[in-house]
Amino acid sequence: MTTEVKNRIKEVFEKQKDFFGTQATKEITFRKRQLQNFRKVFASYTDAICEAVNIDLGKSRAEAEYVEVQIVLDELDDMIENMEEWAKPTYVKSKPHASGAEVISKYIYEPYGVNYIIGPFNYPVQLTFSPLIGALMAGNTAIIKPSENTPHVAQVIEDIISEAFDEQYVAVFQGAIEENTYLLSLAFDYIFFTGSPNVGKIVMKAAAEQLIPLTLELGGKSPTIVHHDADIEKAVQRISAGKWINCGQTCVAPDYVYVHESVKGAFIDQLKSYLKATYNDESLGKIGKIVSQHQIGNLAGYLDAAPEKVIYGGKYDLETRHFEATLMDEVNWNDAVMQQEIFGPILPILTYSNIDEVLKEINSRPKPLALYVFSESQQFADDVIARTTSGDAEINSTLIHVGSHYLPFGGVGASGMGKYHGRFSLENFSHQRSILQVK
Repeated sequence: MTTEVKNRIKEVFEKQKDFFGTQATKEITFRKRQLQNFRKVFASYTDAICEAVNIDLGKSRAEAEYVEVQIVLDELDDMIENMEEWAKPTYVKSKPHASGAEVISKYIYEPYGVNYIIGPFNYPVQLTFSPLIGALMAGNTAIIKPSENTPHVAQVIEDIISEAFDEQYVAVFQGAIEENTYLLSLAFDYIFFTGSPNVGKIVMKAAAEQLIPLTLELGGKSPTIVHHDADIEKAVQRISAGKWINCGQTCVAPDYVYVHESVKGAFIDQLKSYLKATYNDESLGKIGKIVSQHQIGNLAGYLDAAPEKVIYGGKYDLETRHFEATLMDEVNWNDAVMQQEIFGPILPILTYSNIDEVLKEINSRPKPLALYVFSESQQFADDVIARTTSGDAEINSTLIHVGSHYLPFGGVGASGMGKYHGRFSLENFSHQRSILQVK
């Protein structure tokens, strides 16, 4: 990184500090007007977004429109409609004053100040702009660093921000490790990071040096349980919908499946049939591209370590970065594919007969970002959720909780900290300041 770039980053950072100090961003009319303008600009870039994510990640137009554009627009609409009500002071009961004087107690949502938002590569638009609009709704300013692994999308993000905002309010800086390291050295008021646990540790360490509050949206090996009473056809379709989208590069994708021994054969047969019908032999790239050749090598290593366990798929193209939807059977926790989050289109299948043993295995490992259970028994599903911990959970479905702005989304333990989306973004990007007045 050149001295010129470093000076430029510092200049914009100081501009945002000064602008936040004017109190302008705290005005609810200002926030709403900025989000309304951003919505118009963002929507006008739909074609550019879809083209860029197709080049970088091989996403189809339909997939890109939904996961990268529409989810952001839906959340924006919810915020614009409700932010004024959400941001009102909340009055609560007061303890009596010793003198008998009247006491008024309330708390307000106070913005932190200048935010640093670090975007990921896997959903580079949605997972950059969703935290951004939450930060702006709460009254903050923001500096964004998009992922260097999706360069075409990163440029579109910069173009959108440049058109929608003044740099004293929102700005973008491109770069990789060197730029990120310098940005993390600045005295931001809040940091929001989406990415891997390994990089999350680096971000958290840097934040700790200056006692900067932060949100970490990480990942982990999200388990899926298919019980003997599950609707197998629905389970196959819904697990597939969560696993193969974006070529498996989703932080809440089903990482592995525990299937009850009595229905395992039927589950595998239906899953193979589904894959053959949906992703035939001539459509290796139909589920998208892996982000890098390096990650292709990692995924191939899982297969090479246990080739006898590959029961479907396994083909890949290093040059085009395509990787086939792949199934592995008779997997155990000693296999390479079970040592860390897969982040690719490989689905390991494990077998169980005793749910207690399954839950013991899950609970002995880092807390995942999501947990999925398929069963027609509400009691069984509730029991599994009650006896485990995860960022979030779904029953008879996968992935769709992430797209709901009515639910808080986030991790726990090794899968992250902090919750956002919709009104929960206001809480996440604000300091809840208690105010007590005695008359």
